[in-house]
Amino acid sequence: MPILQDIADSLPDDGEASLIRRAAAGDADAVRHIVKAHNQRLYRLVRAVLRSNADAEEVLQEAYLHAFSQLSGFKAEASLSTWLSRIALNAALMRLRAQKRQKRAAAETRPLEADIIPFPLSSSTADPERVMAQRQLLRLIEEATDALPEAFRLVFVARVIEGLNVEETAALLDLPPATVKTRLHRARKLIRTRLEEQVGPVLTDAFPFAGTRCDRLTDAVLAKLGLDT
Repeated sequence: MPILQDIADSLPDDGEASLIRRAAAGDADAVRHIVKAHNQRLYRLVRAVLRSNADAEEVLQEAYLHAFSQLSGFKAEASLSTWLSRIALNAALMRLRAQKRQKRAAAETRPLEADIIPFPLSSSTADPERVMAQRQLLRLIEEATDALPEAFRLVFVARVIEGLNVEETAALLDLPPATVKTRLHRARKLIRTRLEEQVGPVLTDAFPFAGTRCDRLTDAVLAKLGLDT
């Protein structure tokens, strides 16, 4: 990684600026810190475009390589997070356009498949039935999000999943705030409609009380009755 002395000389020695300076000078710890700090947001944004875990990871890596090679172009007019997000989104959109061109050339009509984002479990000893119910709900939400039109999907991921406010989302996607609000409203309506269509079968498994919890209660009752062996 080249040493970018121009950016190093122009930034004050504090906070984010110091981190950027160190990363520009090839400091591995600084690069690692930046990547880990932004991985989740950038991954979610890229995946919102590509709807593929594998493609999202590959494009995100490419985006990071491009960003760290172009740190001299970062003039602190926006936050580092916004700058990286725009690079990642542009990389994802370029990949999407390339995929569409390839599909047209090959006359392929198969739609993109919706993969499931793996969410880590909060506890290795979590109740299996509840874990299964949570996974079902997450899968429905992921599928409903993937089914949104791209313009709505990006706003929904930024605002709801990533928690950006209206102004941050507008700056990230280069949209008027009013457009962000309108697209978020329509995205929520579409997701709510899709979930209502599919949630019926899932509700039959709501408030599960079987497996480990059922056994635990049964054993407790038997013990209190003096019937445990």
